[in-house]
Amino acid sequence: MLNQGKPLKAAVQEAINACEGAFSIVIATGDTLIAARDRHGLRPFCMGRSKTGALVVASETCALDIVGATYERDIEPGEILIATLDDYYAGLEAEGVGRTESIFLDGPRKEHLCVFELVYFARPDSIIHGQSVYNYRMNLGRRLAQISPPVEADIVIPVPDSGNVAAVGYSRESGIPYVEGLIKNRYVGRTFISPTHELREKGIQLKLNPLKDVLAGKRVIVVDDSIVRGNTSRNLVKMLKDCGVKELHLRISSAKVTHPCFYGIDMSEQKELIANQMENTEKIREFLGVDSLTYLSVQDMADVAGYEAPCTACFSGDYPAGKPVDFVPLSLTQASV
Repeated sequence: MLNQGKPLKAAVQEAINACEGAFSIVIATGDTLIAARDRHGLRPFCMGRSKTGALVVASETCALDIVGATYERDIEPGEILIATLDDYYAGLEAEGVGRTESIFLDGPRKEHLCVFELVYFARPDSIIHGQSVYNYRMNLGRRLAQISPPVEADIVIPVPDSGNVAAVGYSRESGIPYVEGLIKNRYVGRTFISPTHELREKGIQLKLNPLKDVLAGKRVIVVDDSIVRGNTSRNLVKMLKDCGVKELHLRISSAKVTHPCFYGIDMSEQKELIANQMENTEKIREFLGVDSLTYLSVQDMADVAGYEAPCTACFSGDYPAGKPVDFVPLSLTQASV
C-alpha cells in the first residue's frame, strides 16, 4: 500500500483493517512509532511513559517496570496509536513537532481479553485490564477451595510456577498449610507446548523434582493451573506417588480445556485434549490416578475476572473472533503495507 503512494498512516490503517484474529503490532520508522491492537482485544497491550516522557508500549505492565516506565493505560481494542517524533523520542532533544493520536479499525470493537492470560501466560506482577494477575490467581485458588468437596489433607502444594499463587489462595481459604513440595528447574521451558509426547514426558522429569522428605506419608492437595492432554499430569502424579504420598487430591484453577486456541497459543488439536477424550471428570480422575479431582467452571473464571465477555474459547468453544475456516485467506499483496 505504501508502494501505491499512500501515506504511512493510511497504509497501516488499511492493511490492519484487513487482518482478523488476535494481534498486537508495533511498527517503528525513523520518526514514527505505531502500536495496533486487534478489534477484539484478545491479547493484553498497554502503553506507558519513560522518566523522560517517551512513549513505551508492551504486552504486559511488568515490561514497563523493568525499563522504569510508568503505566498510563491499556491500548483499546481496534486502536491504532501513532506517536510522531517528539513523543517517540521525548527527552532526546529531537527536532520537530511531535504528537500522539489514535485512529480506530472499522467495524464493531469490543474487548474479549483471553482469560487464560490471567490464569497462566501472564506474569503475576503484571496488571491486566486493571486487575493484578497475582490477585486474580489468588482468588481463583480461594474459589477452588470453596467449591471443592472437603477432604482431610496435611498440606497444599503448587505445581510451580503458574500454580503457586492459586495454591496460596487455596491454602488460605481452606486453612490447610501451604508448603513447597516440588522444586522447579528454571532452565526448562513450558512443557505443554512441546511438539511431541516424548519431549513433554522428558520435560516434566527435567523440570520438577519432588521433595521426598516433605511429601512422604502425607495427604496432599496439589494445585495446578490447567490440564491439557493429561499425560504431563499423569507423569507428575506417578512421580509424587513414588515419593510415598499417601493421598493425592488434584485441584485445577481453571475449567476443562476442551478446544484448541487459534489466537496465538500453540495448543493441541481437539482430539488430543483429555477433556474431549474422557466423558466426565471421574474418567479423567481414574486416568490420572488421583484420589479426587476438581476443576473450576468457565463461569467461575469469568466471575473472578470481573470484566464482561472474556475470551474463553479453549474452555467453551466460543470463539469471539471466529475460527480460521470462517475467513477467506488474504493474498500477500492485500495484507502487506
